[in-house]
Amino acid sequence: MVLVALSVVLIVALFYSMARPAAVVPGRLQFAGELVYGFVRNGIARENIGSHDFQKFVPFLFSLFLFVLVNNFYGLIPVIQFPTMSHIGYPLSIAVLAWLVYNGAGIAKKGFFGYLKHETVPPGMDKWILPLLVPLEFLSNIILRPITLTLRLFATMFAGHLLVILFSLGGEYLLLHSDPVLNKVAGGFSVVLAIAISFLEILVMFLQAYVFTLLTSMYISEAIADEH
Repeated sequence: MVLVALSVVLIVALFYSMARPAAVVPGRLQFAGELVYGFVRNGIARENIGSHDFQKFVPFLFSLFLFVLVNNFYGLIPVIQFPTMSHIGYPLSIAVLAWLVYNGAGIAKKGFFGYLKHETVPPGMDKWILPLLVPLEFLSNIILRPITLTLRLFATMFAGHLLVILFSLGGEYLLLHSDPVLNKVAGGFSVVLAIAISFLEILVMFLQAYVFTLLTSMYISEAIADEH
């Protein structure tokens, strides 16, 4: 909980510092902030939601991306070394928040029953197959999406965290508490693997923040689309 609260403070302080100069010709810090914002705004929100409706969802998607990214990167900081998204309560909470946003956007545009029909009744299907398809579509589009969002982020962060722990502690034990030479060689190899996995985790942590935000934007786009 302390790390989650700290992540909000860090994000607000960092981007306040980046945005405060507001210069026409940005400095390095402002340029970095604009680069991240532009990546989410243009590469995720506009690309998936469309030029007409994307702007009002940018603050949410931008905040979501940064929140997941910072909390993932805690896993790389010595001493802390604990990605908060490896605790299932946090990805579940933001997945439910994303669920509320895209369903709320769809209901606001189409009305409750119009949105429900949009999400559960595929166009162009024969009526005889609808009793089978409607429950499946409802389960897939309404019920399971926050669960899959949660599990994808949680499982990846949890598994990566466990691998780093496994190879770090295994290497430490074999190097310092085991006598045979072969064990020490295996211990050294295990430590090298722990370092290699830590570098791989940098990419994975970024990708998980990107994928979570990308999928949320795609769900928003589908919810407010005129066609299913």
